[in-house]
Amino acid sequence: MGALPEHDYSPSSHHLSLLQEVVDDRSGESEALIRSYKRSFNGFAAYLTDEEAKRLSSREDVVSVFPSRELELHTTRSWDFMGFYQPTSVTNLPAAGGDVIIGVIDSGIWPELPSFDDRGYGPPPAKWKGVCNGGTNFTCNNKIIGARHYSGTGSARDLQGHGSHTASTAAGSVVKDASFYGVARGIARGGVPWARIATYSVCGLTCSSADVLAAFDDAIADGVDVITISIGRRSAVDLDRDTIAIGGFHATKRGILTVHSAGNGGPDPATTASVAPWLLSVAASTIDRKFESKVVLGNGKIFTVNKHFFAV
Repeated sequence: MGALPEHDYSPSSHHLSLLQEVVDDRSGESEALIRSYKRSFNGFAAYLTDEEAKRLSSREDVVSVFPSRELELHTTRSWDFMGFYQPTSVTNLPAAGGDVIIGVIDSGIWPELPSFDDRGYGPPPAKWKGVCNGGTNFTCNNKIIGARHYSGTGSARDLQGHGSHTASTAAGSVVKDASFYGVARGIARGGVPWARIATYSVCGLTCSSADVLAAFDDAIADGVDVITISIGRRSAVDLDRDTIAIGGFHATKRGILTVHSAGNGGPDPATTASVAPWLLSVAASTIDRKFESKVVLGNGKIFTVNKHFFAV
């Protein structure tokens, strides 16, 4: 997945010409092409046989060829626990962080949640070049300023909850009196609560690495400042076959930080799935909170059960 040439160049035409040379059915190159990546870097996704992929990879002008894989989703008070305290001026004033745009590549977002309320916000910053293409039953606001969907669901609306969770962790507005059915009542907020959000929905029933690359291609060109993605493999792979490492590399070239989840494995050694040196890899840890339940036996003995695994 290479950089775009600086001279006049038509990516889609070039991609079709490459396919024309390797696809056995000479009339089928247009049907083989699934998507061209052409806004921020140069590449494409296509239906190929093993032999066609081998022929394509043997060309000197091709960096890498690899199959699109299904990726998995990686899973209130954690910011304070980590010492990420914010003065009152930051949590109450949109001007402090209001021009920061965080691109969230995930399962979409549920825009009506209190964490994405846009009261107090002005219009999107002038640097924003994206669109609100949220599809069916989706509306942006001055908090969620951009939306795109890729997975075939027809909407950027989050039907799983994972994308809304990760978006609110990064940039959720301050929500007072939040709790889990009355437990652990307090204030919920994201790391930068006044940041804007652009959502890129790449997960339906599955998360395709080809769709993830398309989201990176758009997010970089749209003008986000940070990309956060909590999707990935179960284990690390070569960087030239890792779509998130590739997308993050091109984001880094444009001065955009990519924050990536370390994976669902662990705590054994060598279980981190995010290993590219240009990514900020984030893993789960412990937290100073317990959800306790009392178990009372027939003989009167009481045991305290603690749910102690938390995602930071």
